[in-house]
Amino acid sequence: MNISVLMGKTLTEIKNKDNEELLFFVSDGEVYRMYHEQDCCESVMVEEIIGNLDDLLHSEILMAEEVTNEGESEWASQTWTFYKLATVRGYVTIRWLGESNGFYSESVDFELCSPDEVNDGSL
Repeated sequence: MNISVLMGKTLTEIKNKDNEELLFFVSDGEVYRMYHEQDCCESVMVEEIIGNLDDLLHSEILMAEEVTNEGESEWASQTWTFYKLATVRGYVTIRWLGESNGFYSESVDFELCSPDEVNDGSL
């Protein structure tokens, strides 16, 4: 799923779970999860958040886009994924860095969570 689904929505809360997962709570009750399912020989985490996540709350999302760039690292391969979000209150870039030996995914997943996942506390 592309982060552009947040366009026009209003976020009520954002939870950062140790820079390994972000949860986006929407005013209509939806919850979106940004994460990477870690595997052997790789590391994918939030490297940096530029701006204040609170600026994204309680105002309509006016921009939601993903930009990626790939390169080489000491491990072999790395991928930067930038998520750019904005409201009238401010602009935030969430930068993920994925590194691996080149045989594993370094991408970030963005998905709509089921109500059961949210209600049972597994998120």
